[in-house]
Formats: sequence, C-alpha cells, structure tokens
Amino acid sequence: MPIIARERMLLRLPSSSLFLLHSSRLLLSASSLIPITRSKLLPAAAVFFSSAAPPTAAFAASSPPFITTSSRSFLHSSQTTKMSASAATNDINVNNNHEEDDPYIYLEEVESETSIAFAKHANELCLKQLGDPSDTETYRRVLAALESDERIPHVNLLGYDAASGDMLLYNFWKDSKNPKGLWRKTTLTSYQSPTTEWTTVLDLDELAKKEEISWVWKGYTPLPRSLDDPEISGYKPSSDSNPPQGRVTRVLINLSRGGADASYLREFDLLTESFVEPEGEEMGFALPEGKTRAKYKSRDVLLVGADTGEGSMTTSGYPRTVREWTRGTKVEDAPIVFEGEATDVSCGQYIYDETHREGGAMYEVQSRAISFYNSLYFVRKAPTEDFVKLAIALNTEVSFFGRWMIFHLKADWEANGNGSDKMFKSGSLIYVDAQAFLAFSKAKEDGNEDVVKTAASSLEYHVLFEPTATTSYAGYSTTKNYLILYMLDDVKEQLQFFKVGDAGGPFTLVCGDEGGQIQSASASGVDSKENDSIWFTTSSYTQPSTLHMADASKCATDDYIVRKLKSLPHMYDSSELEVTQHFATSKDGTKIPYFMIAKKGIPMNGTTPTLLYGYGGFEISLGPRYATTVGIGWLERGGVYVEANIRGGGEYGPQWHQSALKENRNKCYEDFIAVGEHLVATKVCSPSTLACRGGSNGGLLTGNMLVQAPDLFGAIHIAVPLLDMQRYHKLLAGASWMAEYGNPDTDDWSNFLHRYSPYHNIDESREKYPHVLVTTSTRDDRVHPAHARKMVKKMWDLSGAGDNDGKTKKDWPVFYYENIEGGHGGAADSKQEAFMTSLAYDFMWRTLTNTLPSSPSL
Repeated sequence: MPIIARERMLLRLPSSSLFLLHSSRLLLSASSLIPITRSKLLPAAAVFFSSAAPPTAAFAASSPPFITTSSRSFLHSSQTTKMSASAATNDINVNNNHEEDDPYIYLEEVESETSIAFAKHANELCLKQLGDPSDTETYRRVLAALESDERIPHVNLLGYDAASGDMLLYNFWKDSKNPKGLWRKTTLTSYQSPTTEWTTVLDLDELAKKEEISWVWKGYTPLPRSLDDPEISGYKPSSDSNPPQGRVTRVLINLSRGGADASYLREFDLLTESFVEPEGEEMGFALPEGKTRAKYKSRDVLLVGADTGEGSMTTSGYPRTVREWTRGTKVEDAPIVFEGEATDVSCGQYIYDETHREGGAMYEVQSRAISFYNSLYFVRKAPTEDFVKLAIALNTEVSFFGRWMIFHLKADWEANGNGSDKMFKSGSLIYVDAQAFLAFSKAKEDGNEDVVKTAASSLEYHVLFEPTATTSYAGYSTTKNYLILYMLDDVKEQLQFFKVGDAGGPFTLVCGDEGGQIQSASASGVDSKENDSIWFTTSSYTQPSTLHMADASKCATDDYIVRKLKSLPHMYDSSELEVTQHFATSKDGTKIPYFMIAKKGIPMNGTTPTLLYGYGGFEISLGPRYATTVGIGWLERGGVYVEANIRGGGEYGPQWHQSALKENRNKCYEDFIAVGEHLVATKVCSPSTLACRGGSNGGLLTGNMLVQAPDLFGAIHIAVPLLDMQRYHKLLAGASWMAEYGNPDTDDWSNFLHRYSPYHNIDESREKYPHVLVTTSTRDDRVHPAHARKMVKKMWDLSGAGDNDGKTKKDWPVFYYENIEGGHGGAADSKQEAFMTSLAYDFMWRTLTNTLPSSPSL
C-alpha cells in the first residue's frame, strides 16, 4: 500500500474507528459523519511515519495503557497543551486581516468563558426544543448496538506464544461495563472457538479513574519483531522447517484527553503488561500531549517528530523535524536527522523492512509532504547507503514489496528517459525493481546524463492495474507472497490476488472475484511477514459483516476454503429492504452514481422521508458497509437512505477527485444537488421530505446546501464542519488542506473561495431557511469548533433570534449542540456516540414528519 496513501487513509477515519479488519465497530457504526472507508492495509512489516490529516482525519493506531506515580507528574506537567486562541490559530500571512471584518472571532477562543457560556446556553436551548436524546428509544437501541457483546472482536497479531507456538491476537473492546475500553489478548485457537477466552492487558477505565483524566484510546505503534533484540523477542524468521517464532515486546501507546487528535505517548511492555516508566530503570519513552509521530528504529531508538520548541512544527501543526531519539536522553537533545520547511504539511521518516521476502531489503524512507497531495521522497537501503531523492512525480504514492518499488500514479506519467517510452495513465499501479530505480534516481540527482541513460536502460516497468472509464484503484493489502488488489467498477468492489514470482520475480494474477455486487469485501494478511493466511471480511448495506479466515496461496485451487470465524447478527430489520444503484446528471452533464436503500415497493409519490448523505473530498470513496445506526435511526422507521458518490471523492480515480479541487469545488456541490433533484424528480421524496447530512468536509458540503439550495431540503444536519473558508487555514490543522480548497490569503479568495464559504453566504433577505442542526465538539483539535459556533451565532443574530426579546424575526430554525468531549469523531465513548446519533436522526425525522417547532426560542 502506498506509504503516504496509507497514512492519509488512516487519518481520514473517525476517531471511533481503527482498521477495517481490526476494529470492533468500524463496519457497525455509521453514526460518525466522517466517511467510513476501506482501510488500505500497509504490509505489517512497514513502519511508517506521518503525513497530515484532512478534516476527516483521526490519527489511527490500535491499542491501550497503565500508570504509576512517576508518570502522573509527566502527565500534569507544564508542557500539557491547552487549546486557546494562540494555540488554535496559525499566523500564516501577516497581511491577512480577515479578523477585522469578523464580529464573531471571539468564538475562536476555544475554552474562554464567553465561548463555553455560548456553547452551554445553545446546548440548553437545543435540548429544551428537541428533547433529551438519552430518553428516546433511538438512543437505547443505538447504545445497545454499539455495546453489544455480539459485535465482531477484530484482532491484530502481535507474535506467537513461546510455549505453544499459537498466534497471539490483540483486540481493543468497549462495552457497557468498559465504556472507555479494554485492551485484551487471546490465542488463535481460542479465537476460533465459539466462546473466546480473553485476558485483559490494560483497563482504560481503571487508568482514567486512577489518573482522573478522561482518556480516549488512540491506538499503538509496535516495535516490529525484526527490529527488536532477538534475545528478548525470540524472533526467528520462519522457514519450511521452522514455524514462525517471537512476539512484539514493546509498543508506543497514544492516549487522548477527551478524544482530541493531540495525544500523550507512553511506552508499554507486553511481557510485563505495564508501562515502561521514563524515570524507571528501563527509562521508557514518553512525550506530553501533542501531535507527535514516533516509530521504533530499534529497541532503544525512536524516529520521532514532536513539538520541541520553536521551529519544530509546520504551520499546519504537524512535525517539521525528525529526531533520532535514544533511550535515556531528552528528546530535545536528540539529533535532527531530517527536516522540512515550515510551510510543508509535515515530514517523517520510517523503516520499510522487506527482508522477509525474496530479493527484499531494509529500506529507510524520508518524506516531505510539501502539500497534502505532493511529497518528496528520499530513500536508502538501510543503513549503509546515502539517501537518494526518488525521480518521480510529486503526487506519486510509493510503497515496497520484496525487491519491487510500487508507484500509484495520480497523473499521467511519461516514463521516457526513465527506461520506458510508455505513457502510464493516471490512476495506474505500476512497479519496478527498487535497486535499479534507486540507481537511476541517484544518476538523475547527480546530473550525469551518460550515467542516467545507462541506469535507465536497466529499468523495466510492470503494470498491476490500469484504470478504465468505470474502474479505479482502491488500494491493496499483502501477505508474504501475495498482493491483494482492491478495485472499484462503477463503485462496486472487486478483489484480485497477485502472486509474486519465483525468486521475487514479477507478479502474476492468480484469482479474483467477478465483482458487480453491491457489497464490501476486504482481505488482509494475518501475518504478512510469515505466511499467506488472510482475514477476509464481507458486508453490505443490509448484510452484517462476517469475518472469515483463508489461505491466499490456495485461492486458485480446489483446496481453497474460506472458514467463517465470526459474524455480526442483524442489528435491525432489513428483511424488506433493497439496495439499488442509480445515476443523476450533474449541471455539466457528468453522470453521478448514488446508492439507495429503501423498502421494496415504496410509494413513489414524494412522501417518504429521505436522507441524503455525501462527502466529496480528499479522494475518499463511499461504498457499501453495514450501517447499524442508519438502520435503527432511519431505515426501520420507513425512511429512504441515499449515499451520493459525488466528485471530490475517489470513486473513479484521481481525476474524479481532482476535477473538484479549488476553483472547481462547485462541481461536488452541483453533483449533490443533482442527486437531490433526481430523488425529487423520480418522486422518491419532495423537498419537504428530503434531509441531508454530512460531517467535516461533508459539513462544508451540507453547509453549502443550506446557502446554495435551501429550497431543496426540509432538514439539514451539519456536523464538525468547515464553514468559514476565509479563516479556515488559520485554525488548527486548516493550513494542511489548502491543496484541496485554496489559499484565502491570495486571489483564491476573490476568485472562487468566497463563493463556497457558507459563513459568508447567508442570505439576510430570506424569510425562511430549512431546519438546521449544527453539531461540533469542544475538543475537536482538527476542525475548529469556531466554524460551527460562528455560523450559528451569525444566523441567530441575522434572523433576529439573538435580540433576546423572545421573538424570532425570521423563520430560521437553527439548532446547535456542542459536545464537550469527542474530538473530531464527535464522541468520546459509546454513550456520547449514541446521544449525538439519536439527536441527529430524531431531529431529521421529526422535521420531515412535521413534529418539530419551527424555530428555536432563544
């Protein structure tokens, strides 16, 4: 899986979600408005560093901790971050004086008395008008589903038991007894049984109680077995005569206060199942709250990007430098081994261990994300050679498999002069011998044309995937000898299995599914360093997820058996539902696909409450997955649910995304409107029975529906949104998204950005807007809560509702709720998630069925 793409993919997930195959709720939960997408699984041997987060991002990893007195002083030290106006804004351009024109800028002070008072008052008004969601049947059923013991406990392999040789599998689990969660372990033998026996490794609820901090699990980064001391880990590479041996002994755990992206880093020992204290004998690694990136280079050395003072972070709020931090020393004293520019999005360094595959090597990679989509790569065959700048286009994504370097192209690439006269299409996945390409890149870097020609002559490019008008690349995962390719054909998923050749030779397609079904199917290696076993998960909009286990090496034989391990039961009644795909025509004639889930034989008379969901950004594709909360909150009531695959996403490859960037952002809004109008034209619904919902970048989408197409919708839910596009780049991580939206400090503002800034396009002359619910989180340190706060306060004031005379001058029914915890995912635990989910679905349903008050009484 391409390195930067893998990181971006993880960062797009909601904080309540981890990997698709390694989360207890990803397929279950659709309550987060950040799109739930297929995780494109990086080979387990890779140790990657960070790119930056889009507005949908959550910094994924996967596991929990413990604490002693010595750690408490560290946790409550003066280095602890507090979000304030100074911390929450980034001064990128001193000539930008937008704040002079903004009377609501005071709401950007995240935790000021005025801001918190506004949020509390708005929350009280919201619940007074809409009622307490926790008293509803929707809440009770959603919470029961989120905490159900029948969920699939997806696992990660972290080695093998020394005595039995059985696989050691770890899982993070939340339920009613453990709302913050347990990190626990079992063996494969027990996992395959009907009643799995679990052993608790870390109880996050106990930790939170002991430390008096509302901890939210943000995952872990393991010390790879191959980089550990073999005397401690017991690691030995497997062979025909020797089974896999060794286990992961250390991890770096990330814990967040209240769900924010910024987290504390703490080292945890899996042998003693306790934290490695920084002040103890073993001098454990620990860092205070921040947007830190850390990976093991060896047992006693980290490659770390952290806020160590002036110049260490980019204007986007991510690490600008990488330090090689040795155990027992201060991180600020660690030597800087790589650095980018202040205006970069981020930079990182990581180890890519391919020594377990034929012809593979240990590669060390440095990357500078100079924008969200463009990166410079520097690679060396670790640790003896010099770093070489790769001779590839900036928007190319890079990964490794054995002897091969793999490129995912985001633009047409003419390889003439790179050993080929062929033009490779944008969206293709190609590969080339890594050592040969490094030699060629070194020659290009040195500028010796004769050497360049000689090096180029040894290059031979191979194509794994080339897109067509309807197909696109959607990622890959790996086993030891297989690459499993995900592709979309008109947004319907297919898998193809490629086997690496003998002695690490070129790949051969050995099997694959025919596709065409509206469902999700994912596969990932159980232990991609040692074998070809895979976890295989299937689901659809109406069919719960099922986890299987199989052997990829037998996929083309009669011996191929897919063993069912776990299955989620039906969490709502879908017996009368059908899923269909349709196409609407956008303003410029482009066909826009959408999926519709509805009861068979619904009356086509415009009366059915219909919910339209979309995202349309950052090359994220929407697709079939079991959505429990949609089923409980909407479909069981008789509503229709629609997902629109609008431009800005990745459903048809890079061009589908790139066609809606910056000055063309209007395309995704026109697409969404076209789908809504198609639903009305076909009499699925009418404007009074059509709602739309979106979060994060999708909140910008639904915010624009409010100001661009208010007469098309009866209700709109805008969650954790971007809304002020004049100042978004000055708020938290906003600067990292300028490659998507544009730079307000340039002519971009007057040329196009102002047209899709909802905050600046409220029509004061309108007497009526549709019912609107705006939700956010105080602890969201990715998309600033001020976007939501300022929009709501401005609408209240312009409507006359803010005059405090008890009378609403205009019919602008705007409701607002700000969750104190939750980060960008919107909720810190299952109860909060059920609360926010129920609030949204009940608001939309009651609005479309005419059982809500017309305007909030302030």
